[in-house]
Amino acid sequence: MKFSVLFLRGVASVFAATLVGAFVAHAETRAEKPNFVFIFADDLSYEALGSAGRLDIDTPHLDRLAERGTVFTNAYNMGAWNGAVCVASRTMLNTGSFVWKAMQTDLAESVSQGRFWSQQMKEAGYDTYMTGKWHVKANAAEVFDEALNVRKGMPNQTPEGYNRPKDPEDYEQGWKPWETKYGGFWEGGTHWSEVVANDSLGFIDKASRKETPFFMYLAFSAAHDPRQSPKEYVDRYPLDRIEMPENFLPEYPYADQICGKKLRDEKLAPYPRTEYSVKVNRQEYFALITHMDDQIGRILDGLEEAGVSENTYIVFTADHGLSVGHHGLIGKQNMYDDSVRVPFFIVGPDVEAGRKIETPIYLQDVMPTALEVAGIEKPDYVDFKSVLPLLRGEVEKSYDAIYGSYIDRQRMVTKDGWKLIHYPTVPKLRLFNLEEDPEEMNDLAENPEYASVLKRMRKELDALNQELGDPYEF
Repeated sequence: MKFSVLFLRGVASVFAATLVGAFVAHAETRAEKPNFVFIFADDLSYEALGSAGRLDIDTPHLDRLAERGTVFTNAYNMGAWNGAVCVASRTMLNTGSFVWKAMQTDLAESVSQGRFWSQQMKEAGYDTYMTGKWHVKANAAEVFDEALNVRKGMPNQTPEGYNRPKDPEDYEQGWKPWETKYGGFWEGGTHWSEVVANDSLGFIDKASRKETPFFMYLAFSAAHDPRQSPKEYVDRYPLDRIEMPENFLPEYPYADQICGKKLRDEKLAPYPRTEYSVKVNRQEYFALITHMDDQIGRILDGLEEAGVSENTYIVFTADHGLSVGHHGLIGKQNMYDDSVRVPFFIVGPDVEAGRKIETPIYLQDVMPTALEVAGIEKPDYVDFKSVLPLLRGEVEKSYDAIYGSYIDRQRMVTKDGWKLIHYPTVPKLRLFNLEEDPEEMNDLAENPEYASVLKRMRKELDALNQELGDPYEF
């Protein structure tokens, strides 16, 4: 009996010690590991924020967020294997794989092996949450602890949303961004950007009362078409406020060969492009962005009010950019900066405020950045690189050059202020000095003075084509 009592007392002591140890470990997890909030826009060019200093656009909340942290001014998407560039971008983002490897990845197997970004964060002790646009061929509910109002793709476009507007009369007779009867962003009764904010605030309220660190994946469908927002936002951008892109063209000379005039995105506006049509499309683009900015402001306020901002990293970026009239193009299926370059800034503990870093990165670098924040050693299968070494000044650059690709029709390399674009189906090479010609209007490829630069850049392009396992050889 004495032995039994002593044994039971011993078991109780061990059990109590285990509970105390678990509680301490749980508390330390929250104390040691910061939260991570990822805010993701759709179709948002690097220039489409007020803080970029290029456009007359209202984004006060994102501008203030950028001021609180470090801005990476040259963040790129690596490309796509189909017209839905967002699918490739988001697959790369969540698997950590470069574009052609991501295309070949068995996503079901990756989920079963716990390789998705959110699964890695969960393994590190994080509560994981997502709301909004997913557009990855995997079940979001399987890789997040909680996934709410998951949008599989873009808001439904309508026939009325294409080939518009031809002129003011056509605009008056056509659909308007604020008309809810056409669905799209209004499907379900509440604008999808507002739904993302509402969902986010609900999770923040719950998460702030727990000791576990949290990972939030907040994916807006804005500013993708159909570009719908409340009327007061459209009214903020009268057409005389909208400036035409300096590099506007009525028609891009290689449009049919590089992406196709019948590509869905390119059919949104009539051919040839007109100043009126481009201004209306940009008006609606800006309005939808400003509306999204207000919803992001609500999320940022929610983090502050919950008392979790001090120990939270926030990264804002987008899956790719958008032309909306640049070079006579409307979509994102091209290698110009307005389409492949996105905003990217990070705020958090020990992140310097008001700093700008010009060295190029990929937007998908946010994935290994979050893993490093969470204390996870980067897995071998992750190709992208954390930006924390750049923030700490441990390295000057992450990549020697930036690669871009679109199916078998376009290739791009950017290095040391130069960009080379290759159109295999034309065939055509285009060479731009980005420092002297940021609008990419002066093609130097056939200028004999730059023959050595052209040769050097072509060699760089061919090397990356091989190194990254690009299935197309040119």
